[in-house]
Amino acid sequence: MNLESNYDNHVMKSFEFESGRVLKDVNVEYSVTGVPKYDEDGNIVNAVIYFPTVVGGHSILSNFHDVIFDAHKDEYFFIKITSLGAPGSCSPSTTGLKYNFPDYTVKDRVNFKRQFLSEKFGKIKQVFGLIGEGTGGFEVYTWASEFPEEMEFIIVLNSTYQTYGHRYVLIKAVEAMIDSCDDFYVDGYSVSVSKLIVAIARLMFMTYFSERIFNELSNDEMDVLMEDYVDEILFMDIYDFKSRNQCLLMYDTYDKLSDIKAKSLIIGIEDHLSFNTKKDILPLKDILDNPKIIVIKGEESFYEEPDYSDVGLEVVSFLEQFN
Repeated sequence: MNLESNYDNHVMKSFEFESGRVLKDVNVEYSVTGVPKYDEDGNIVNAVIYFPTVVGGHSILSNFHDVIFDAHKDEYFFIKITSLGAPGSCSPSTTGLKYNFPDYTVKDRVNFKRQFLSEKFGKIKQVFGLIGEGTGGFEVYTWASEFPEEMEFIIVLNSTYQTYGHRYVLIKAVEAMIDSCDDFYVDGYSVSVSKLIVAIARLMFMTYFSERIFNELSNDEMDVLMEDYVDEILFMDIYDFKSRNQCLLMYDTYDKLSDIKAKSLIIGIEDHLSFNTKKDILPLKDILDNPKIIVIKGEESFYEEPDYSDVGLEVVSFLEQFN
């Protein structure tokens, strides 16, 4: 199953941000797969919202999503919605607003998707579940804590509930890099902005692999992989990136996590550099209501394909309790 294809678009007449700013004719990019099921009142009762990572190469979920989704493709109606601020949906680049685009929060991203679901699929009183990875997990935690009655379950992979520590420093460093570019507020092509994107990509590469993999690779190997990563990021829009960076800087759901009522499955990688198992995963045992927490070992080697089949089966087993 490929959630990256067959996108459709829906235009909302308007969307109001937490700041009070309103945009008109707001585009939402989305894709669906699976089969919707209805209750006696005609409401869709099996909608599962999928929140992927920004860069697919990071993805744990991509390694076993066929196991998960194929096992349940006839039971759930999966909906992937491109987030507010991301190209495809309403963003600084697609609206042409660039640096004038409204500042947005993770909660704005959640409300963007909730409003879309209400408009496009009016027969969804509540979603059945939320599945998110990486920064997609930020939206899952926010949705589940702000609107705890709106889903039965959440699955979060390799994510966290607040921006702190090295993530905070990384985001602040990127913010400073962007602010130091005199051409950021100049319309049109700029060589300095292109160089800025390359520099940011190289900085972001620091969190691409596990600590074990970084220590295994030679500098020459690292250079090749870093340039491949830069090529993948090179065409990102700097205005989209700055808005997203600012959104993540303000992210913090810690004080509201105890409001979550959904059954939860939380998965982390023990030596991942972006998300710390001891700080981001294990504390949830004492915060959430009886969560299922799985910590998996990272890749043994860059040159060996990791086997996440057991984790995929754990996810399938978790979902089976709702059948």
